[in-house]
Amino acid sequence: MDLVAPWRLADARRPDAVDTARRRIDEVDDRVHAWVELVTTDAGGDGPLAGVPVGIKDIVDVAGVPTRCGSAARADAPPATDDAAITTLLRAAGAVVVGKTVTTEFAFFDPGPTRNPHDPTRTPGGSSSGSAAAVAAGMVPLAVGTQTAGSVIRPASYCGVAGLAVARGSLPTAGVNPLAPGLDTLGLFAASVEDLAAARAALDGRAPAAASGTPPRLFSWEGTEAADVSPAMREAHADAVARASVAGAGVATWDVDLRRATVDHRMVMAAEAAVTVPESPGLGPNLRALLAEGRAVPPDELAAARERAAATRATVLARLDDADAVLVPGALGVAPPGLDATGDPVLSRPWHLLGLPALAVPGMRDAHGLPLGLALIGHPDREDALLAAGRWLEPLLS
Repeated sequence: MDLVAPWRLADARRPDAVDTARRRIDEVDDRVHAWVELVTTDAGGDGPLAGVPVGIKDIVDVAGVPTRCGSAARADAPPATDDAAITTLLRAAGAVVVGKTVTTEFAFFDPGPTRNPHDPTRTPGGSSSGSAAAVAAGMVPLAVGTQTAGSVIRPASYCGVAGLAVARGSLPTAGVNPLAPGLDTLGLFAASVEDLAAARAALDGRAPAAASGTPPRLFSWEGTEAADVSPAMREAHADAVARASVAGAGVATWDVDLRRATVDHRMVMAAEAAVTVPESPGLGPNLRALLAEGRAVPPDELAAARERAAATRATVLARLDDADAVLVPGALGVAPPGLDATGDPVLSRPWHLLGLPALAVPGMRDAHGLPLGLALIGHPDREDALLAAGRWLEPLLS
């Protein structure tokens, strides 16, 4: 049985959708391992997501279910007494929570058991590994993730699905276990950008914006100034730029240097995690190393990093007045082999430090058929324009 079978929202708004989701989970999750715990569900309510089965990353509270955060340190956590705010919004839109999905430990780098549906010997990415894999494998059409560095965009790119990391502060994070509160934001996974746009609008209680036939204005950022992007990803990005240009998009080269922001993101994340995450003998080696790194950050250096970030954000927002989005690689390349690591979020770091929304757009593949997800970065006040650009671009990449 093929493990890759993304499920569209249009096919999930029906009374038997939850039963369909459970059958698919029974059929394939012994090979994907996307779920921590399944929950007893009702039929859902009325609304734009009526009856749609949803997975919730296991750092997000679901009433009556423990929030274990992928950590042995929380193995005995009691059931959450209330839903997180995002869980409440989903239920209000009619969605049905079917279970909690695997996260890396406290949403950092120590991986869980989840495998990539495109190749189970490869990582699905992190930290929202279970949510991305559950959508790619067609177990649910919609799942919740979070992002502190690249934890939505990277797994979406590796698993070949659409992913949206919303602008920081645009969705409430109450009931979400924090890693670095000044960086944490929520995200969604779906089979397509169109489905993401519908789900994102449903959370605000409004109809999704109509798709635009007008080609977007884009900037292009190759990412090579920040990291060693693989030849396959460089080729996919250049191909996407060429396709967009031929289809009528205006594409200009990005001209704001992001190298310092890439480094500063790591410093800010480590310093905030060291304050937020409680020390415990049960923590994994990657998280322990991050906390030690964060405790060693001098306060004046942290303050300087935040000041630089604020200045860079102002510059970047001014540049985004001239475009709808920046077209960037979603990851360094295809999902790396092995399950002991989750890949490098370096290409998301500078944009996420600045609090910008990011959208993974699926479609591109390498010579072996593995996903090479691209991404669009938008203005925090114009998420609809970002999603419109993604809906325009997605058919060109398939």
